Amino acid sequence: MFEITKLSARTCSMLGQRGSIFGQAALEAAKEDEKFILLTADLATLSGMTKYIDKYPNQFYNIGIAEQNMIGIAAGLAAEGFHPCATTYATFITMRSCEQIRHFCGYMKEKIIVVGSGAGLSQGFAGNTHYTIEDLAVMRSIPNMTILSPADGASAIKLFELACKEQGAVYMRLTGNLNCPMVYKEENEFKIGKANLLKEGNEVVIYAVGTMVSAAMKASVLLEDKGISVTVYDMFTVKPIDREVVNNAKNYKLAVTIEEHNKMGGLGAAVAEVMTEQAGMPRLLRCGIHDSFDLACDYDGLLAQNRLTPELIMEDIITKL
Repeated sequence: MFEITKLSARTCSMLGQRGSIFGQAALEAAKEDEKFILLTADLATLSGMTKYIDKYPNQFYNIGIAEQNMIGIAAGLAAEGFHPCATTYATFITMRSCEQIRHFCGYMKEKIIVVGSGAGLSQGFAGNTHYTIEDLAVMRSIPNMTILSPADGASAIKLFELACKEQGAVYMRLTGNLNCPMVYKEENEFKIGKANLLKEGNEVVIYAVGTMVSAAMKASVLLEDKGISVTVYDMFTVKPIDREVVNNAKNYKLAVTIEEHNKMGGLGAAVAEVMTEQAGMPRLLRCGIHDSFDLACDYDGLLAQNRLTPELIMEDIITKL
């Protein structure tokens, strides 16, 4: 089992979430489980699978640019007792293969780990065809799907280990690029359906997911400098959401969600759904990608366009307060 230390966290940060999972976690999964099978839609090298392929060539299939077929093949393998993990860019695996995931993972409950890499805006100059701003909304609407979104490279490995142990289908959303900011620098417990408390305050509560957890932590420091006390949660399980943590929002002046996803249908929507069932809840500020298509530029520029930098998040929280 992978252990988070300062050294391992730094290595995982350099590899990014994608490299951490397929450069380390998949290798360990194949070592421990001879029925583990890795499938990709022509993204082996870009996903850091070279070592895996060299060591476990009989537990690997490159299906080519045929994402729908890949999910169908994974479902067939699962039905025969294998433990498949299918991966490609998030935009293609969740939308091009949506019907197949709905039928095989949702309806038939086949145990498949579906990994969407390069989610959110990390594809940069590749443009809107490669940005993934709808996947959480799509996957959340499919019954029997567990949705995980790690905050950094180290937690990506920990969550992949949990996904391998899950009885049903799991969608893992990988955000960010190489040199992914570190959130976890020491061993921490991860449990599906439970958020992790990273920072405790008493005025504002922030629910963040993916690489926006790092942005939330940085924004919280800026807010503290202005005398605003902030709590930060890593909501790495988007579905099932930690309802207990969201219900605690009633103890704060303002609740905030931060995600690298369309403001509609993602974490903000999931939190709002829970909050509206309770009395005495505060206002909710949803920080995320605007409901529009962005002008293509580098990753940092795209985050700025959508006010997802720590400084802009701080400004929006102060305005809302």
